[in-house]
Amino acid sequence: MKRAARQRLGLLLGAGVLLALALWQWQRDRAEAPGTLLSLDPSQVTRIELKVGTAAPKHYSHHDGHWWLEHDGTATRADDARVTALAAIAAAPVEHWRKASDFDLARIGLAPPGTILTLDGRTLRFGASAAIGYRCYVQVGTRIALISLRYMPQPPQDPTLDLH
Repeated sequence: MKRAARQRLGLLLGAGVLLALALWQWQRDRAEAPGTLLSLDPSQVTRIELKVGTAAPKHYSHHDGHWWLEHDGTATRADDARVTALAAIAAAPVEHWRKASDFDLARIGLAPPGTILTLDGRTLRFGASAAIGYRCYVQVGTRIALISLRYMPQPPQDPTLDLH
């Protein structure tokens, strides 16, 4: 075998090894990725309850292609974009998960939580902002997630903005 052919073969083998290592790392990173807050598809959410602070909870339902604010047995059209954004919180990317038992829930604003968002029966309890970075704590069952603060549900500044 000529020297040039041996060099090409060595380069091809080296490239193959690098490719195999890159694929292995990609699969490992994907398997260890923290994922999203909930395994719900936000477009499939049909019932939302939002409780901010001590205010009465707001109940929303999705039917007839729109979101409706339910109050005292009546339904009023809600702002579809705003309520759809609440449903989208289910898909918020998680930076990392920890067990709730690793925390003093009162110290991270989860005893009691400042905001409770329930999407089709799955409850997200929002706590305080993290000390470092633009992140907040969210309790999902027995786990605590750290997510971007932009996913923290906020009440409308003007209650009439809640309606269409």
